[in-house]
Amino acid sequence: MTWISTISYDEASGALRRLYDRIKGPDNNVDNIMLAHSLRPHTMQGHMTLYKSVLHHPRNTLSKSYLETIGVYVSLLNQCQYCVEHHFAGLMRLLADDERAAAIRRAFEDRDPAAAFSGRELAGLEYAERLTTRAAEMSAEDIAGLRRAGFEDGEILELNQVAAYFAYANRTVLGIGVDTDGDIIGLSPGDSSNPDNWSHQ
Repeated sequence: MTWISTISYDEASGALRRLYDRIKGPDNNVDNIMLAHSLRPHTMQGHMTLYKSVLHHPRNTLSKSYLETIGVYVSLLNQCQYCVEHHFAGLMRLLADDERAAAIRRAFEDRDPAAAFSGRELAGLEYAERLTTRAAEMSAEDIAGLRRAGFEDGEILELNQVAAYFAYANRTVLGIGVDTDGDIIGLSPGDSSNPDNWSHQ
């Protein structure tokens, strides 16, 4: 599950149990990435606040499926299979088009997003790739290019925050050995209308 100790749902009490109750899925399942925070519940709370705000907030204007797409690509670039599997399953559910989802995954695994995307969407993916792999080389021209592609500045911030969030999540997983054993793959907070609803459906 992880390389460090964790506290299961059944063993949890107090603030940790209350957090688990907010984020759990069916049969009291808690994703391993959240269990990994159990020795410091305040970091779980911070993680979930960031995650819900960045990926599942009602004031985002980019589609949830596109934001998930960015997350899958960043996770593949970082070689984080845990996040790839969870978020690709979520992407498949959002797209409801297995053929399209498979084409996206092939393109990403080939590190060729242009095989599945064009125009504005491709520009956002290329920005996420540069930020993930060559962050110190970013410049104002990268933002100007996104504007030319049709992104407004608030949308650029959404792209930035999703790519940055997944860098954090990927390193959380890779750094302490989080795996998918026992997880229900692809659960996510489904109620985007309520930022405080963290329940995984």
